[in-house]
Amino acid sequence: MTAEQQEIGLSEKIAATVQAYIDGLNSGSAEDIADLYADGATVEDPIGAPVRSTRAELVEFYGIITGLDSREATLKWTKIAGDTAVFEFTLVTGTAGMSFEITPVDIMVFDDAGKIVSMRAVWEQSDLKQL
Repeated sequence: MTAEQQEIGLSEKIAATVQAYIDGLNSGSAEDIADLYADGATVEDPIGAPVRSTRAELVEFYGIITGLDSREATLKWTKIAGDTAVFEFTLVTGTAGMSFEITPVDIMVFDDAGKIVSMRAVWEQSDLKQL
């Protein structure tokens, strides 16, 4: 297999993982989302927050989102280069009669199997809008 063919294969794996991540935010469990990460992966969401690096921390973090009354994630765009994807999505969540919207940009680095090895989310508190 040529380097170009390997690159295409990894790009396809990355695109599939990004879509699975969005699907997980929509209707998956915290465990489903954590399964997209490689062992020892790191999550910094948002950038500047404490880095989460254990599966238990990932499940706890994503459990906040998956435990809400409603959630809808919509992928806006994705760019993939090498082992890295950058994408923007909108997440609308609701609980206790209140709804919130945020549109972060995520930067993910992947291993050869298409598992996420690091995720950094670019957003700040002022980006969170109450609807």
